[in-house]
Amino acid sequence: MFLTVPTIMTWTRIVAIPLIVGVFYLDIPVVDRNLIATVMFVIFAATDWLDGFLARKLNQISAFGAFLDPVADKFLVSASLLVLVHLQRADVFVALIIIGREIAISALREWMALIGATKSVAVHMIGKIKTAVQMVAIPFLLFDGRLLGVIDTHVWGTWLIWISAILTVWSMGYYLQKAIPEIRARAK
Repeated sequence: MFLTVPTIMTWTRIVAIPLIVGVFYLDIPVVDRNLIATVMFVIFAATDWLDGFLARKLNQISAFGAFLDPVADKFLVSASLLVLVHLQRADVFVALIIIGREIAISALREWMALIGATKSVAVHMIGKIKTAVQMVAIPFLLFDGRLLGVIDTHVWGTWLIWISAILTVWSMGYYLQKAIPEIRARAK
């Protein structure tokens, strides 16, 4: 099931990364770059929900798709955070927290899978909330202007990305707390 509709949608998130980054190198007004990057991010991020929905609906769930989906998400978020840091719209500390957590939890999940304890670090609601907040903060910071002439997306995006960083640490603590009994049991 390497090339199913859901898997192809997941691949689009990976392909989107150089496109979103590349927008900021175009010789067009900054406002246009911001809008194009924001629209692209929102469209590609929406494929995360859609590919999962289609995989279930079309009965095309696969081990490869289950592996690739979170990788694509992490690449898209990490690349966008690096762009935002480069543009001085996000603090490097926020990016380090979010990217560092993703690496640590991915490694923890891999190790837990090796010892047969994947349920200990299964996705939890706090992780989903963290992701939802990130997925609002990032396009707000990419847009970096007034939405509908009223909402200052830079201010809201900054608050939301910091809230996301706090939720990131919280969720990492939750996953580590769940894994510690398994880790202790294996250390004996």
